[in-house]
Amino acid sequence: MLSRTAALLLPALGHLRITADPLSSAADTAPDAPDTVPDAPDTVPDAPDTVPTVAPGSIVAANHTSLADPVVVLAALHRLGARPVVLATAGLWRIPLLGTLLRREGHIAVHRGTARAAESLDAAAEALAAGRVVLIYGEGGLPRRRDSGELPPGPFRSGLARLAHATGAPVVPLGQAGSRRLTSGGTAKQLAGLATAPLRRPGLHVHLGAPLHLPADTAEATARAHHAVTAAWTAASRHAAARAAGGRRAAAGHGPEATRP
Repeated sequence: MLSRTAALLLPALGHLRITADPLSSAADTAPDAPDTVPDAPDTVPDAPDTVPTVAPGSIVAANHTSLADPVVVLAALHRLGARPVVLATAGLWRIPLLGTLLRREGHIAVHRGTARAAESLDAAAEALAAGRVVLIYGEGGLPRRRDSGELPPGPFRSGLARLAHATGAPVVPLGQAGSRRLTSGGTAKQLAGLATAPLRRPGLHVHLGAPLHLPADTAEATARAHHAVTAAWTAASRHAAARAAGGRRAAAGHGPEATRP
């Protein structure tokens, strides 16, 4: 329900494009390797039989920049045929209607800073064992900034690495860029961003890295996951910036996009 709602809602707010690394380019690079991505990642076509898929029992690790992130990421994964279980802050379960939907669909509340915090990883492990895709934000929270700009993912918490080690599940790095143009800043600015998004139609980009298996060491696994998600975010940001530049050229009457019907 939430994934489908996100997929239906997002086209009214902005333009979503999805790209992915070729499956042959393994993401198991060392954490101290340069933050490089392929120059021309495979674009995900619209045809449902040719898009890459996220395998059942996978952990999708995404960067977290905005309250709009879940809508963007769920819409992208819905397009790829995945309906993930989401690990999210427990406060969302106290919101009327939303909390009911979250409970009904089996999403997982994270009680940060309490004795119940570990319960979320146990529930995620059960979901993975049942063949569900689990979406987790490695940073564990939103950045404390009010502008709409993009920054690389912040430090990761250890939960992602511990979950991957306990279950042996592959991790799919996901980078998204553009959601801060939907919502960022204080409450008034976020509401204004959502209200004006249908007119502004900001470009939104999601990039998937190749699946990787994390090592057993928690610190090394956390660093490697952070590196992979950062590389995916870098690719998404480059694509989003290129699209924005192309749009500006088209608006000015220059470049190939200006000649399109």
